[in-house]
Amino acid sequence: MTPTGIDTLPIRQWTNKHENFTHQLVADASFKLWNPPAEKYRDRYLATTKNFQWLIDHAVTNNLKLRAIGSGWSFTKVGVTDGGLIDTAGLNFSFPITQNYVSPQYAQKAEDLYFLQCGTIIHEVNTRLAAKEPQRSIKASGASNGQTIAGALSTGTHGAAIHFGAIPDFTVGLHIITSGDRHIWLERASYPVASQEFVTWLDAERVQDDALFDAALVSFGSFGFIHGVMIETEPQFLLTEHRLGKVAYDDTLKNAMRTLDFSGLNLPGTGQNGDMYHFEVLFNIHDFEPGNPDKGAFLKYMFKKPFALPYPPLQRNNEFTYGDDLLGIISTVLDKLPGSGKLIPAMVNLMFGMAFKPEPPRTGTIREMFNYTKFRGKVASAAVAIDISDSPRTVELIIEVNKQHPFPGGLALRYVKGTKATLGFTKFPKTCVLEMDGMDGQAARDFFQAVWLRLEQEQIAYALHWGKINFNLDADRIKRMYGPTSVKSWIDARNTLLEIPVMGVFDNPFMARCGLNKIHGAIV
Repeated sequence: MTPTGIDTLPIRQWTNKHENFTHQLVADASFKLWNPPAEKYRDRYLATTKNFQWLIDHAVTNNLKLRAIGSGWSFTKVGVTDGGLIDTAGLNFSFPITQNYVSPQYAQKAEDLYFLQCGTIIHEVNTRLAAKEPQRSIKASGASNGQTIAGALSTGTHGAAIHFGAIPDFTVGLHIITSGDRHIWLERASYPVASQEFVTWLDAERVQDDALFDAALVSFGSFGFIHGVMIETEPQFLLTEHRLGKVAYDDTLKNAMRTLDFSGLNLPGTGQNGDMYHFEVLFNIHDFEPGNPDKGAFLKYMFKKPFALPYPPLQRNNEFTYGDDLLGIISTVLDKLPGSGKLIPAMVNLMFGMAFKPEPPRTGTIREMFNYTKFRGKVASAAVAIDISDSPRTVELIIEVNKQHPFPGGLALRYVKGTKATLGFTKFPKTCVLEMDGMDGQAARDFFQAVWLRLEQEQIAYALHWGKINFNLDADRIKRMYGPTSVKSWIDARNTLLEIPVMGVFDNPFMARCGLNKIHGAIV
């Protein structure tokens, strides 16, 4: 008999949001969590904490493996396991933090903090913050916002702010269920956030440790169940987006790409709409020629300025959409049709002509600019993080690879500040994220593999997004990407926070392949 707030899910297999894979599960091992009814938030929250603990005890007793699935946004099996999945979508309440819940040593103000239950979707966080008086906002966002806060955090989903960083970088506290009889409030010792009264509200054990916190930030669900996430917000702001196309790929653009010095580009809007917030360079790698503006890059950039009323909400242009399952159909054709590689350039040229045409500047909040993307059909996405100084060289390498392995998609470069998360893939102090997005299928997989191999041959340091296609990851590559010291620190943190039986519950084949499931004092 399961406790109130836990429903058994009668599923034997599960397909991720992007339809890249279908995973087999153990019968009667998956569950859906919801907050049991109670008059007070605290009573509901504490009951759900106990339900998380019940699930861990149940898994240990029955030798099961479990993972929370969030929105199922990941393209890889980083967050699934050979056991059962826990649906946390019903755990979605949130609230601002009052002064009595804030540490006296906290460096900011109480209104900067916001507490979220693990299943809250990023798009909903934006909506709730915008409803505050005065309005608030998260600090940075990825392009798509259908992920849960815990899922996006746990794979290091990157933001789009060149001077800020990724989602882990505005996370300042974690409530983690680590066993059937222990749950902790984890924060940095160097950056205390919560008062003892808040930790008591959680009925948790306080742990203040920089190394443990930095490791837990990006841990893909393997450090236990994340129940609550404390984030830092800021006053609402406006972004003015400009789109330019096409721009010659020349020394001026390459200098901007490798240094983030935009002065030579003479970008429209500079000095009129605030400070540069977001910079993105897009390439149609099937229609490219250095120095030729007709076969150059598309630019998308945003300036940031304070929010002010009255403000007319942004009206989005939804003219360009893919038909239902179109990407999946194209993927199947490319896999099965002899000589289909010859169709790829024409198909991608048409896609770029429709989707990336220049538009007049538009202004909106972060919620309006980065909307909740609803995918149709199978899509492929791989993201490579490099130091910004290597970005022109890497683009040129990718274009050469595309001549031998035509990719059914395009290339986009975004720039973000490096993360403190131990295994955060935006690991370079100034990180360029190269996103290779297109239709899934063997053509895309062959292209990704060839790009990764060329990066290694050319000795360009890189890391891969944990939640996007990354089938080449293994223990040796992980050590080369992050360094043996960081990998050891992450493994040590997991061993410190979890007992051996619980580590087994949150183990999965992905962890084993990457050499991250090591148990101190045990042969694995």
